[in-house]
Amino acid sequence: MAALSVCVFSSSSATIDAAYFEAADELGRLIGDRGHTLVYGGASVGLMGTLARAVHRHGGRVTGALPEPLLERELAYTDADELVITKDLRARKAFMEARADGFVALPGGLGTLEEVVEILTLKQLGLHGKAVVFVNTNGFWEPLLHLFDHMREASFVRPEASRLFAVAATPAAALDLLERYEPPPKGTTWY
Repeated sequence: MAALSVCVFSSSSATIDAAYFEAADELGRLIGDRGHTLVYGGASVGLMGTLARAVHRHGGRVTGALPEPLLERELAYTDADELVITKDLRARKAFMEARADGFVALPGGLGTLEEVVEILTLKQLGLHGKAVVFVNTNGFWEPLLHLFDHMREASFVRPEASRLFAVAATPAAALDLLERYEPPPKGTTWY
């Protein structure tokens, strides 16, 4: 299996349940153990910091992208193998998207949600064919998954939209899905 650049969207919050930190640590361990590179938001705090430190502890590479306006607030992970300071959040997302072979969404807040929904939108439009996997720790993503169902039932998205992403109960299952993923044929879109 070829090494992947795994983009992980996650939280910088330090005030969340320990189960989410355990999931971030496990995902980081697996990324490192399997010889992959982490591409992420570049922070040293919250789930982001836990994830990056775990990747490094297990021999993986870490590429962070931190927007200049957030340098002080998010406390950069200065031990990253590559730390790119971007002009703003949009540039951060573009950098991570370009570097990633696939995407994993750990539980997170508005920023995490915004990042993963943008990636799903780009995939829906056929602008990339990369895997997108939600790690559903403690059922965290269930309300969003129900919203996606509601959107399909109301005909705002087609039934095929459910193929834009996968859901995994554990970090190991998420990484397995990413590693086995086969992109759709070129030119295939959801509409």
